[in-house]
Amino acid sequence: MSEVERQALWLSLRVASLATLFTLPFALALAVALARGRWRGKTLLESVVNLPLVLPPVVIGYLLLVAFGRQGPIGRWLYDWLGVSLVFSFRGAVLAASVMALPLMVRAIRQAVDAVDTGLEAAARTLGASRMDAFWNVTLPLTAPGLLSGAVLGFASSLGEFGATITFVSNVPGQTQTLPLAIYSALQSPDGEAAAARLVLLAIALAFAALALSTWSHRRLQRWMRSST
Repeated sequence: MSEVERQALWLSLRVASLATLFTLPFALALAVALARGRWRGKTLLESVVNLPLVLPPVVIGYLLLVAFGRQGPIGRWLYDWLGVSLVFSFRGAVLAASVMALPLMVRAIRQAVDAVDTGLEAAARTLGASRMDAFWNVTLPLTAPGLLSGAVLGFASSLGEFGATITFVSNVPGQTQTLPLAIYSALQSPDGEAAAARLVLLAIALAFAALALSTWSHRRLQRWMRSST
């Protein structure tokens, strides 16, 4: 592999890992709120969370550019007060990947939360546990397989993110050029077919590795949960 290809691989792994870690707490909070909440505005929140699934990724990238650009309402504040610029930067690539991965992670975790018997939480409450104690000691451990599935989905989605990333942070080698963007650049070059093929095979290998690790971890986690009950 060339230096540019190695940079794209390393950058993709960093973006996907950080996007997953950054998004997971928000995905868990939203999944619990949507699964257990009974309040006005829930349908609207659910629609907003799922928008990246139905909107073209380019639209998401444009909205990020409007909101987090130097002249955007959030981007201007970040730059003036913290000196942070997200446009054309590694941080921006992480943000774009996080936004696109969020609905997939929320869906996976919400299914796990829905599957938890609320009677178990009620039993914990009758034994003196607070609502937060019941969540941390009953609900969260039982949703661990869903958390794992959500994390893997988020990681895989971040690895393959293209449209929002190129719209929001462009295609800068070493800064924002992840594997999909590197494949795109290689295909634009007259002699880039070999490089594109190598990067495609690499992307497929990473996807298979993530899925295999997810399956193995899920089985181990289920065995551990069965043996501890």
